[in-house]
Formats: sequence, C-alpha cells, structure tokens
Amino acid sequence: MYQKIALVTGSNRGIGFAVAKGLLLKGHKVIITSRQEKDGRKAVKYLSVFGDVDYHTLDVSDEQSILKIKDYIEKEYSQLDILVNNAGTNYDTWQTALNADLKEVHGTLETNLFGPWKLAQTFIPMMKKSKFGRIVNVSSGSGAMNEMSAGTPGYSISKAALNVLTIKLAHEVNGNDILVNSVCPGWVKTDMGGANAPRTPEEGAETIIWAAELEDASLNGKFFRDKKVIEW
Repeated sequence: MYQKIALVTGSNRGIGFAVAKGLLLKGHKVIITSRQEKDGRKAVKYLSVFGDVDYHTLDVSDEQSILKIKDYIEKEYSQLDILVNNAGTNYDTWQTALNADLKEVHGTLETNLFGPWKLAQTFIPMMKKSKFGRIVNVSSGSGAMNEMSAGTPGYSISKAALNVLTIKLAHEVNGNDILVNSVCPGWVKTDMGGANAPRTPEEGAETIIWAAELEDASLNGKFFRDKKVIEW
C-alpha cells in the first residue's frame, strides 16, 4: 500500500486543522494550506508531531494560486489521493435575500463554490491517472434545501450550490474509484461557528475524515452528517 497524499484547504485552524491532524494520525501524508504563509507555518509546527505534514500557500479564490499548488504537487508527489475542500467564508447573518450585497455574495461564491470546483477540475485528472481519489466537500446544513429558511443568503446559496457540484462530479467520475461526497460537520466551535457551538473542531472533523477514507463505492454523491446520509 502506497502512502496516500491528502490536500486540505483552509487547514491552518478550526475544522481544517482538525481534519489534517486526523488524517496524519491515520498515516497519510497531508499538505496543509492557508492564504498567509505565517499562519500555515505555525500550524505545521504543531501538526508535525502527528505525522508527515507539508505546507503550501493557497487562496482557493485565486486561479493562479491553484495552478501553483498543482505544479508543486505534480513535481513533488505526482499524485493526489484525497482532496478536502474545507476553506469557506462569510456566514452572512446580517443579510437577507432581499437586501443582500450581491458583490459580497459573489465573493462568497468564489471561495465556497468556485474554489472547490476549480480544485476538482485541477486534481480529478491526476486521480483518474492513478485510478483512485476521494473528494470531500465540506458543506453545511445551511445549504440543505429541506432545512433552509430565511437568512445567510450568500453562505446558504453557496453551500447548496456546492452540494449540486458534489452530485454532478460524483456522476461524472463514477467507475474510476473516485468518490465525491458532501459533509455537514454540524455546528462547531470555530471563528465562524462561535463560542456557543456544541461541537469541537475534532468532532466536526470526524465524518470528514471518515468520508476521506471511504471504501464503499456505493457511497458516492451523498450528503453526510455523523456518518449517516442526510437529505439534500
């Protein structure tokens, strides 16, 4: 068994940091990312005691930044087995669909939807070449159509769209031993979730890590919370 290479976006803190730690403890090589190098290097210092960790800057809303990390991974590893699209932004509780600043919403979509979309387009060909891949899109109950109500328009719409992307990609890669799934980590104590959230980052990361290691090929194009399929 070769060592699996995992890329976790937005992994210098919060859920992404916990996911990176969990994957390291599972024996994977993990490339953590952040927009600011100083934040990422600080995270590497803590994570290096848990396993084989690497670092590269990445702004998922910047296509050139994505191309740079692609070139780095091709040169250093020539494979990517696990992609966790964790980077997310702007839980816009101060907006409604009626009064939303659409320029702000566009920026939210760039990070929460188009970033993961471009990363999938970038790395799925590499996964197809090695005939293995696991993509986990970190979504939210806020993006579940059956749970949706008013509020957080940019964030909710971006996560609902991310779920649609999961379904589309899952069908398009089916049969290549590449699984694409969405995970709702629940309400987690992070900068976005706030101090009142009931879950720790480690608890939020648990199902993401599980989905990154799925072996059951029938679990493709699904939406999970607590390792169980939930409704879109």
